Amino acid sequence: MNKPKMAAEKSASRVLMLLSQLERLNEDHKVSNNDAIRQITGKILHLLQTQEKTRKEVTSKGSGGMEVILSSLENTQDLQTTLNILAILNELLTVGGGRRTGVFVSKGGTAILLQMLVSSSKNPPANEELMLHIHTLLVKVGPKVPSDITSSSDRKFGVKSRLNGALNVTLNLVKHNLQNHKLLLPCLQVLRVYSSNLVNAVSLGKSGALEIMFEIIGPFSKKSTTLMKVTLDTLAALLKSGMNARRAVDRGYLPTLLSIYQDWHRHDTRHRHVVIRKSILACIKNLTNIKLGRKAFIDANGMRILYNTSTECLAVRTLDPLVNTSSLIMRKCFPKNRLPLPTIKSVFHHQLPHIAAGGPVAQLYNQPPGVDDVVDESDENEATEVDTENETEYEDDETGHKTQNDDDIETDIKKLRPIQVNTRPFDELRAYEYFCREFSEIFEDNDFESPRSIIPPSSDNSELHRPIIIPTTPSSLGPQNRRPLREDLVTPRPDESPLELDSISISKRPEGTADHDLVCSLGRLVVDGGVNGGSVDGLQDEGGEQAVLEVPDTAALLPLHDPDLYLEMVKSTRSVPAYTEVAYPDYFGHVALNLREPILERVYGVQRMKIFQDIERLIHSSDILDKVVYDLDNQSCPVTDNGESLKFNSKFESGNLRKAIQVRKFEYDLILNSDINSNHYHQWFYFEVSNMRPGVRYRFNIINCEKSNSQFNYGMQVLMYSVQDAINGSPHWVRTGSDICYYKNHFSRSSIAAGGQKGKSYFTLTFTVTFQHKDDVCYFAYHYPYTYSMLKMHLQKLSALRTAQIYYRQDDLCETLGGNSCPLLTITAMPESSSNDHISQFRSRPVVFLSARVHPGETNSSWVMKGTLEFLMSCSPQAQSLRESYIFKIIPMLNPDGVINGNHRCSLSGEDLNRQWQSPNAELHPTIYHAKSLLQYLRATGRTPLVFCDYHGHSRKKNVFMYGCSIKETVWQTNANTSTCDLQEDLGYRTLPKLLSQMAPVFSLSSCSFVVERSKEATARVVVWREIGVQRSYTMESTLCGCDQGKYKGLQIGTSELEEMGAQFCLALLRLRRYTSPLELQNHNSHLLDTENDLIDTRGIPNITSTTTYVLEEDEAAFLEEVDYSAESNDENDPDLEPDLQDNLALLDPSSDSEFSRQDSVN
Repeated sequence: MNKPKMAAEKSASRVLMLLSQLERLNEDHKVSNNDAIRQITGKILHLLQTQEKTRKEVTSKGSGGMEVILSSLENTQDLQTTLNILAILNELLTVGGGRRTGVFVSKGGTAILLQMLVSSSKNPPANEELMLHIHTLLVKVGPKVPSDITSSSDRKFGVKSRLNGALNVTLNLVKHNLQNHKLLLPCLQVLRVYSSNLVNAVSLGKSGALEIMFEIIGPFSKKSTTLMKVTLDTLAALLKSGMNARRAVDRGYLPTLLSIYQDWHRHDTRHRHVVIRKSILACIKNLTNIKLGRKAFIDANGMRILYNTSTECLAVRTLDPLVNTSSLIMRKCFPKNRLPLPTIKSVFHHQLPHIAAGGPVAQLYNQPPGVDDVVDESDENEATEVDTENETEYEDDETGHKTQNDDDIETDIKKLRPIQVNTRPFDELRAYEYFCREFSEIFEDNDFESPRSIIPPSSDNSELHRPIIIPTTPSSLGPQNRRPLREDLVTPRPDESPLELDSISISKRPEGTADHDLVCSLGRLVVDGGVNGGSVDGLQDEGGEQAVLEVPDTAALLPLHDPDLYLEMVKSTRSVPAYTEVAYPDYFGHVALNLREPILERVYGVQRMKIFQDIERLIHSSDILDKVVYDLDNQSCPVTDNGESLKFNSKFESGNLRKAIQVRKFEYDLILNSDINSNHYHQWFYFEVSNMRPGVRYRFNIINCEKSNSQFNYGMQVLMYSVQDAINGSPHWVRTGSDICYYKNHFSRSSIAAGGQKGKSYFTLTFTVTFQHKDDVCYFAYHYPYTYSMLKMHLQKLSALRTAQIYYRQDDLCETLGGNSCPLLTITAMPESSSNDHISQFRSRPVVFLSARVHPGETNSSWVMKGTLEFLMSCSPQAQSLRESYIFKIIPMLNPDGVINGNHRCSLSGEDLNRQWQSPNAELHPTIYHAKSLLQYLRATGRTPLVFCDYHGHSRKKNVFMYGCSIKETVWQTNANTSTCDLQEDLGYRTLPKLLSQMAPVFSLSSCSFVVERSKEATARVVVWREIGVQRSYTMESTLCGCDQGKYKGLQIGTSELEEMGAQFCLALLRLRRYTSPLELQNHNSHLLDTENDLIDTRGIPNITSTTTYVLEEDEAAFLEEVDYSAESNDENDPDLEPDLQDNLALLDPSSDSEFSRQDSVN
């Protein structure tokens, strides 16, 4: 060791003078100075014990005191001197010794202590006081647990202790001092530190450490509780090794631990030893990390033991750590079940023109015969043990989850620079001139006198004129003498034959006869049970009774809604299941609520309560009904019903519910259908429920969700539409449900459905609903439904709003795989006249290209698009000015087939269409193929759109925000060494988001990102930016939940806010025109943004590219209720594109529920 000279100072303190003397004595090896060194070290120790300032002087910068002390310790052979120096070090590292511990480690102190420990053990018997001092210091130097590794502790402690042979020395001391608690305690503490290294733990286990630990621990005792706690912590550290866990299980230690836990639980009535009880549970938890341990736990009746002890602790909030850890263990050991399905493939199948080899559909249907694609034999909890020298085990809780987002950022400048890709010759693109006729159209004078609207004729295929059933409320059904809802109204019986579409009509009540009990004006829907129709008045069914249903006259409330027209649109809608029913909410419409619906406050312990109810299924299995009440896989077999069960239905447009199982009297497990030609993507749901009792709390569990987190954990509620409420004047979708949570369940997810990943589980969305009306018909949905037939109805109604000043044209872009048309709208202002100047001005308007609903489950994007379309067709001065500024090309629904058939993400090709923009196939992805070709045609003819925006919905973030594309911000995010001059870029891409943040109350600029990721290179936003050359190419994401900013802060979002966002987007485009006009284009950055400086100022901040741009991360902290996500949950890559990002769980918000702020280590 180097012997640095002490700085000679005249005013040196006494301790520094003593250290200087000690240094000189250390250097003089010729003279024996044991007595002098012993005296000096004794004086230094006295000063440290009596004067606080001397500690700082010894380790002050430049003093060299630590080096002198360690040099003396290394060289001395005198026992008393050694004890003095060890006591000195103990004083230095005790109080506020974090920095001093770092100095000690950096000067080689750990190795000196370990060498001294080993050398002292070679001359037995070892001095007890010496061993006590050494182990006390080792505890302070080594990390307590892996997550406790800091700059002050010795990161290499585990390796050093093993290489020096110190492991067995300490273990032998424990063996021979089981009754000497004074020495036993620090030795056990050091063993715990040793065991934080996996290889050390394995070595100690082989040497008998487990057996020694079980000699020390025992049943309840008020004596030696500190020793008990340390022993249990050491045992828990040892059991993190799978090899040690297997050894412990083989020796029958798991039932022993359960018995010990029961004994401490039984006797610790005043809860003074909760930490000991928790440590016992930590040992059990580590044992159950292996499959053998879980089996032993079940065999030892561990589920019932922990369930009973936990339920007794629920009433005491301070015992939550015990309840939460017990819950984790029980969930982990809960036997994995398969989904009760014959196959995970969708119930419905659509024959494709061809199947791409190696694609997802080919993999789906090329499974060998007899393969069960539901079951998964792998075990996600099985620990993978790698006995490497430097490996330590880290507990894999949510807050410590590391993401790979940085690895996904595109760093190849060549791939980031826009390119002109001519995938098709212009002669082929010329066909798309048909969709751009406004650029060559010849306007006559009479075109400016009457509305001009071009709409393709509706299909009149007689094959589509099939019976349509309109669900009605059965509350007025029953015995013949039951009083109907109104004295003059009788609803049809449920056993009547399907109703013919053409027999349905609406008759208005004569003036002056309105029912004052209704909030809004109502009409009467007369339903004829016969196939030939009949007169409205005096209509009779087969039993001679009048079949009349009272319904809201929504046309008076919703200008764009017409039930009769909706049925006409349904006629031409083709679905794979050939739906014959129409959902009541779609037929009669939804009127936005005037009331605000706040984000639901999460109830303390709700998730724990739900999981305990799930565990009860295993413990009290005889109480489970397990009765199938709805099953699309077995439609030919009628479901027996005694009148006590709910009735379910999803056989209507956009419906999704595959199976319903009654598990308790008022609890139902629900299973969603996969996207057609797929075996996953379970999130969107839309189904009907009837035959309910009022005032009863019904629990619904959707048990095959796939996402690892959801806004349902952050205050979002499901949507419900009550037919009775609609009849009573409130035709609204309303947020409903209590006790809502989203958590991992015990149903195994097949590796076939998980992209080859084994051991994954599904997640449960659970909510509780109390119905208000007897035998109501209610509908539940993930978000506000917006069907394809609804779009067609809205477009037809919009076309009627066209005035002489509006140019409106509707074309069919293409036909989908399912035979449905994909509407393409062209909206702009008519030229002022047919003069050349006015026609030239008309044709020179820049193009804005908008699209929506590429993902069927993101219905909010359709409501935003509805707001945009209504604004564009309105007569306001701003709308007219906007039409005069741009020519709009709009595809309001890019995936009609997916919407119609209740898919969440895919089209009938079984693929995410927003992953196909690079190389779309004309047969498999027709809407994307032709949309991209139209964009290529516009670019080839010099009409590259000024703005491209694809409307989406986001399931795990709040507010509305945008994703854009920027070379500069993407490169800077990766900290690549690229000079600014190499990244010349117009900052105009930021203008529109900035404008929206100033105008739209739901828009959040801080959530926007302009980073280009590799995984998004085939999306519309990136392809249009890179290949078409649209600088302002965006994805606009709208929340499914609500807002945490602005005037809507704390509120769930509704259709009125979404439509308002669509209108605000139009106003932002109007303002954008000012900044992109020739006169202001060169100055628009200085008028609006100082983005360049923002970017430069933040380059030094890790993971931030600008004040409003960052890697796409979740904006929500995980709910750290311990039972939310078990440790074995490894977040799989989420397939979602722009709307859904990989889970990057932030740290817990300090203001969140205290239940979640007490996060225990979750393994």
